[in-house]
Order: sequence, then structure tokens, then C-alpha cells
Amino acid sequence: MKRVLIFTDLEGTAGISSFPNHAALDAKYLDRFRRLATAEVNAAIEGLVAVGVEDILVVDGHGPEGLWYEDLIEPAKFLHGRPLVPWKMLDSLLDEYEACAIIGQHAMAGVRSSNMNHTQDPYGIDHIKLNGKPIGEIAQFALYRGAKGMPLFFLSGEEDACREAESLISGVQTVAVKKGLGGGSAISLTITEARRRIRQGMEQAVHLHRNQPVKPLVWPGPYVLEKRFFHTIDADTLANQIGAERVDGQTVRFRGENIREVIYR
Repeated sequence: MKRVLIFTDLEGTAGISSFPNHAALDAKYLDRFRRLATAEVNAAIEGLVAVGVEDILVVDGHGPEGLWYEDLIEPAKFLHGRPLVPWKMLDSLLDEYEACAIIGQHAMAGVRSSNMNHTQDPYGIDHIKLNGKPIGEIAQFALYRGAKGMPLFFLSGEEDACREAESLISGVQTVAVKKGLGGGSAISLTITEARRRIRQGMEQAVHLHRNQPVKPLVWPGPYVLEKRFFHTIDADTLANQIGAERVDGQTVRFRGENIREVIYR
């Protein structure tokens, strides 16, 4: 394995515990915590390089300015900015990678002990279900990439996110850098220990994946995706999309045979 895609988020980073103070676009201390998140990404890059991975693409999954570009280390490249180009254009590039990892991940919406738990939009989306099963951002990402044969072999972040990944993917290696106590509080490792564990965990994950490859996450279709919002006005907007079914005041449903055409509706 020589080419790895790293998808990032912010809320699963050690030291982060608050949307308004740390993670929102207008957060008081956003720049400080972007640098902490980038340092954890760099630890993962160091682990990959140590075991011979040559091509590393880092994707800013938190949104605009989720990482601190100036601190990112070689040999990584950085995919960033919003709005993104259409998925079909991105996929021609991203599907060339052999495997993927996630750094800085949080758990899905509704996990009681999870710090900053949410799925996509913490202020707008109550929950998402696929074929009747609640899913979060981990399943969305792993299923989308898995459709083209790319396995998710490593994840770091909050403890509940690690358990979520392990429940989805047999053999995935995880590193927890903080433990949630509730939506607004957590116990974090020190920055030194968090980065050490990520670096070592990534090295081990690559070795294990080379010897016993993690399988891509694939669920059989057809697919029914339900997205439930907190507010009817958000459901009003989504219900105007082609193929949308209005289930009730707050819920919109999509159906399809291709997971990539459904999972991020």
C-alpha cells in the first residue's frame, strides 16, 4: 500500500469540547484548535511515511478552514475549500487511492455520552437512517468510498467514534484521544500523548492491513435514506430536490440502487 487518503474532521480532536468556542466557523478560539487538529493529522502522516506510504492526500472534511495549512507537513497534499466541485469530478481523483483513514472524528447524532455528537449539521439534522439503521458520518464516508473498493482501515478521534467505527468495519484500527462525558464536556489526552498514539496507531494499522487487508464497507441495496431535521423549514428545502419523498413535517426520504447517489443527499 503506497497511496492513502486521509479525511479529517475537527470535533474529535483532543482538547476540543465546544461548538461555539472551538469548532463553529465563528468560534472564538477556532484558529487555535485548527492548529491542534492539523498536528494530529501530521502525526498520522508521520506514521504513514514511517512504513513506506508515498502518496498522501489530506481532505479537509470539517469544511472551509478546518485545518491550518501552513503547519501541514510533507509529503502530504491538501484538498480544501468550499463549495466543492461535484462528487463525480472529485471521485476521478480520490478513487485512485488504495485505502483511507479518518482523523479527528466524532460520533453520530444522539449518542448520549459523546462529546459534540452530531451528523453533518449539529444545528439542523436530528438523525439520518439508511435502510432503517441510524448512521453517522463514519458510515457515510466508509460506504461511499467502499463502493469503489476502498477500505477505511484507521480512525482516530473521540472514544464513541472509535466504537462506532469498530461496530461497522471488521479489522479497522482506532485510536481514542478523548472520552466524551456529554455533549459539552470530555476528558482529553495531552497533546503529546494524543499525537504519539496516533502516529504509532497508524503505523500498526498499515502493517496489519498489509498482512490481513480490511475489507471495504459495502451494504446490499436497494437503499432508502431518511434524513430528519429539527425544523420543518429545512425539510421544506430538501423536499424540493428531485427524487425526494416527504415522510412528515421534519423527515425527507430518498431511494436508489447506487449508494453513492443516495448517501449524501
